[in-house]
Amino acid sequence: MEQDFLTIALPKGKLLIDSIQLLSRIGIECSHVNEDSRKLFYDLQDSKVKIIICRATDIPTFVEYGAADLGVVGKDTLLEVNKDVAELLDLKFGFCRFVVAMPEASVPPKLPCGDYDLSGLNHQRVATKFPRVAETFFSGLGMQVQPIKLHGNIELAPCVDLAEMIVDIVSTGKTLKENRLVEVAPILEATSRLIANRVAYRLKYERIRDLVERLRKGLQEDVSLK
Repeated sequence: MEQDFLTIALPKGKLLIDSIQLLSRIGIECSHVNEDSRKLFYDLQDSKVKIIICRATDIPTFVEYGAADLGVVGKDTLLEVNKDVAELLDLKFGFCRFVVAMPEASVPPKLPCGDYDLSGLNHQRVATKFPRVAETFFSGLGMQVQPIKLHGNIELAPCVDLAEMIVDIVSTGKTLKENRLVEVAPILEATSRLIANRVAYRLKYERIRDLVERLRKGLQEDVSLK
């Protein structure tokens, strides 16, 4: 019966590899799932699971509208798209950091506590892929900024006077240094999360909770092996 199946939306890219490894570890054999085949739908009859492959930014939409019961998505995407889904589990992989960065030549002075003084950035322009995250961060400081949404090459914006600063995701910080940008404030850290459609979570509660507990144990076992 269709009701017995769980449909799980997985993101393309590096998170797909991590997701497949985790699912395989708990007995959902899906090592054959990959984005290179251009196949976007997999029916795993033995596990009573269906897997769909989506763009990471679309997964909350697929889950919110019930096209998928569950999804794997970065917390960064969840914060930006702000969809009505249930967040069930931190999957621990896909770690990244949101930061505010500025050109070396215009870095603000530091406060006695050691943090940069961001007060001079009020009403300034910020280039970012994540305007909601940027506005929320500065609003929490009692400030307003003018977000300029870009889809790539965020580091270029301050170099050509498109914006005074950027809000972006960093891992090593190497790209910032190469473009003479300095991190002036951390915003938040993010990892991948398991999310659920709210109606599916009620109708398929036992199956979903069982899967969540198996994933939780799988993550604990992975940590103990490291």
